Amino acid sequence: MSNYGVAPKKTTSVSLAEPLLAEAKALGINVSQAAEEGVAAAVARHRREQWLEENAEAIQSYNEFVEKHGMVLDKFRLF
Repeated sequence: MSNYGVAPKKTTSVSLAEPLLAEAKALGINVSQAAEEGVAAAVARHRREQWLEENAEAIQSYNEFVEKHGMVLDKFRLF
């Protein structure tokens, strides 16, 4: 998912619902690894949302340009 796996690890405390933790252990899930993957996914999702918000004006402007003028390189398309 990312390069976080090669980074040094830091011990932290995480609270999980007891039934969820028990089921994860019963299924042999590495809780630390699963938590890291979940946090990495949340970070990626947040970064994406942040990027879209920061670039919304440029995206809207580009979409308006394409609506008005078409795709910039359309005349070179072979399909």
